[in-house]
Amino acid sequence: MTDNYKQLSDAVRATLANESEVRQETIRERIQELRKVKIFEVSDEEADKLAKEIETSLSITMELGSVIKEEFTEWLNSEKPNIDPYYWDRYKKLLNQKDFPWQVITRLDEVTDRILGLLENPQKEGAWDRRGMVVGHVQSGKTANYTGLICKAADAGYKLIVVIAGIHNSLRNQTQVRIDEGFVGIDSSALLHKNTKKTNLVGVGKFDDQKCPLTFTNTTQDFDSRIATRLAVRLQDFNVPIILVIKKNDKILKNLGDWLKVRNAQGNSNFVDAPMLLIDDEADNASINVSKDPERASTINRYIRKLLAMFNRSCYIGYTATPFANIFIDPDTEDEMLQEDLFPRDFIVSLEPPKNYFGSTRIFGDSGEDEAKRVIRSIRDNEDLLPIRHKNHHEVTELPVSLLDAIRTFVLARSIRMLKGHKNVHNSMLVNVSRFNSVQKEVRDHIHEFMSVLVRCIRYEPTGNPSQAVKKDKEIKELHNIWKREYSELGFSWDDVFKILLEAVAPIKTIEINRTSQDKLDYDTKHGRQVIAVGGLSLSRGLTLEGLSVSYFLRNSMMYDTLMQMGRWFGYRPGYGEVCRIWMTRDAQGWYNHITETIEELRDDFRRMEQAGLTPKEFGLKVRSHPDMLIVTARNKMGSAEKRTVRIGLSNGFIETHAIPAQKEDLEHNLQAAKALIAAVRNVCKKAKGERADDTGNTLFRNVPAEIILDFIRSWRNAPESLKTDTGPVSEYISRRESKELNEWDVVVVGVKSGNEERNDLGIPIKCQSRTVRREITDCISLSTRQRVASRGAEKAGLSEAEIEEAERLWNEKSDREMPDWAYRKERKRPLLLIHLLKLELDLPEEPLKTELPDPPFVVAWGISFPKSTDEDQTVEYVVNTTWIDEKFGSDVDEDDPESENEN
Repeated sequence: MTDNYKQLSDAVRATLANESEVRQETIRERIQELRKVKIFEVSDEEADKLAKEIETSLSITMELGSVIKEEFTEWLNSEKPNIDPYYWDRYKKLLNQKDFPWQVITRLDEVTDRILGLLENPQKEGAWDRRGMVVGHVQSGKTANYTGLICKAADAGYKLIVVIAGIHNSLRNQTQVRIDEGFVGIDSSALLHKNTKKTNLVGVGKFDDQKCPLTFTNTTQDFDSRIATRLAVRLQDFNVPIILVIKKNDKILKNLGDWLKVRNAQGNSNFVDAPMLLIDDEADNASINVSKDPERASTINRYIRKLLAMFNRSCYIGYTATPFANIFIDPDTEDEMLQEDLFPRDFIVSLEPPKNYFGSTRIFGDSGEDEAKRVIRSIRDNEDLLPIRHKNHHEVTELPVSLLDAIRTFVLARSIRMLKGHKNVHNSMLVNVSRFNSVQKEVRDHIHEFMSVLVRCIRYEPTGNPSQAVKKDKEIKELHNIWKREYSELGFSWDDVFKILLEAVAPIKTIEINRTSQDKLDYDTKHGRQVIAVGGLSLSRGLTLEGLSVSYFLRNSMMYDTLMQMGRWFGYRPGYGEVCRIWMTRDAQGWYNHITETIEELRDDFRRMEQAGLTPKEFGLKVRSHPDMLIVTARNKMGSAEKRTVRIGLSNGFIETHAIPAQKEDLEHNLQAAKALIAAVRNVCKKAKGERADDTGNTLFRNVPAEIILDFIRSWRNAPESLKTDTGPVSEYISRRESKELNEWDVVVVGVKSGNEERNDLGIPIKCQSRTVRREITDCISLSTRQRVASRGAEKAGLSEAEIEEAERLWNEKSDREMPDWAYRKERKRPLLLIHLLKLELDLPEEPLKTELPDPPFVVAWGISFPKSTDEDQTVEYVVNTTWIDEKFGSDVDEDDPESENEN
């Protein structure tokens, strides 16, 4: 990209920024007009390329999002005439300069206005405090959102703004850089040294530096005791806002509290009389009160609450990407949830990402199958070298071939980007294979050695001939094979790629990112940084890997927030999305499928609750009673408890036996129970053969009495792995609702139109489905890693044509994605029991596996789609055994535990 091209791009975008509607011809007219100026001279080819780039960016839009709140008199509109948008205008110019689509900037303006209006007016006298939360998506631009909010809060009159930026130095430093650029306008390290020369201006400061805010933290140093001692100043001594970007650490929070108390508290009240905004980034991590002692909150939670209590005028906003955050879950009672903890009692805002956001629904949602095939590669060769479950100091003797292939793919991805003209840009690869720092170091060392070999092979390749090199050198042959498999259809030949390989691979550096490592993920270079980052939790919370194109993910956690936060591959990939690849196990793919569906369902509930005018308290209770709380609760945040009773709501819910017992006698017992069910159903139904649906292969029975269903559920032998189908709580719930909406049922025996042979195991002919077994069979058979046995569309069974049409109409009004089953469920009036007769097949049967299938390989599974309950009696008690879950699935405890971290 030439300097003229960049200057022309900036100029055209600037002229279009304030246009209410931009037409295609307008873009090209502006380009032609500006090309007449010498500094904007570009070729016709470059002019056409720029026009297409701008047209593409103009097609990127963003929805406004949803809000649920307590009653509150908003103040912002009436105060607008009195507010000079100085800081916001600077930030808006910066976003334009960074080529943010103007529609996205417009929507960001609206969203941040909405959030600011839910805070209190900083000019309001007297004591007040507000607690809220903003729920975004992983890597979707939450930092840009709260930077915009900070600018507007400062314009409105907030005096002190504190950003708590995660538990690691790397994230705090990265956040400080972005706050310097978007709000402060001066390199913060220069401010602390009283050096404010124009050469130290950054970001917004280059537009106007007359009222730059102050910060007592910088890009390399947090707020420590030495800084606090030196600052013999008061907040009232400054006529510009003050911002602090601090790590989520007990010592740092204590230092800040001590300084405020000594220098700023007034009179006998010990209150600081200045409006303060506290933004808690990654609010679901470490901020939660996890103490089981009701008399003592956990350390970080306690210090955050103390900090808020020092101000008689304060607002707290937690930002998170995981709606299942414990901030909704931890309180054992409704009263505790609303006490003076950090629960967002006043408002919750749900953000929508721009259309160009590459999120979980793109590859793990119902309509993401094609994208998943393009992007995801399965890891199958790790267990001997890098087992998912391993101990600290596990010896890594060599790397799995799949990891070596991922590294080769990264080298080729960078080559392709360079051929596309992306030369001075960042390129990153993520390797997340262990929570232990010792193992991360070994993996990093092995990758470093492999990269050295790769560079030598390419640098000293003797022939200089692309075709000959493939025949002569093993490593170049492997690179050629991967190019052919992954990138040969992107328009660049092997000859093109071969010529640029050395330039692509030589600058790549392998670094280790954790709190014991000296490496830093620093992207502050104009020439672009090329990095393979090996880490664990330090790479899983808020940290952005610039230019991330290849990810290798091998972690064992079924905790929703942990898994979603580890998905650093979510985000924006302008101009290079086609080279991005993700390696993960089949089990992990299944969990992401399931979590994506769950979160999308929850967000839909959020929209409905907004329309119904419900409150954060009611949303918190909704999350706490969601069926997936059974998994979310089982974590180290439960303290030392071995078991916990959880109240779960099955109203409008869906449960399935995604795992079944493996013992022969249990399998036979369950098969007989299903056969007895069908016999009982046929005895009472008017159509003894049931309704045969030719378009699906299903057989449907209507108006089945609840007592028949209860007999089947009570006789079922459940696998402990299938938590939600624990027969005790399920049968209790059905019994309680038997005289109401669960009195009559639809029962469908699920089949297929063609495929396996027709069988009569259940007493009726059915072409049975097939399911692949992907785990060793020990005490249970895992039928689905995504906790989903039924195929898409199964929950339509039993609905009338009118109900199906209404469900599809409501879905199509708000989404162009393929319709998920839970959208049909919302129209259900009667409960539906699904019975599956499954033929089991081995995954990769040609490979030697320890798995043994039942003989014959036919098993029964079931699921229930519940209608919405008719009253408030919606929950039932489950018991969660956390020790068992940790043994089976691991926990999300990481060595980088913020409660024990001592670094500053």
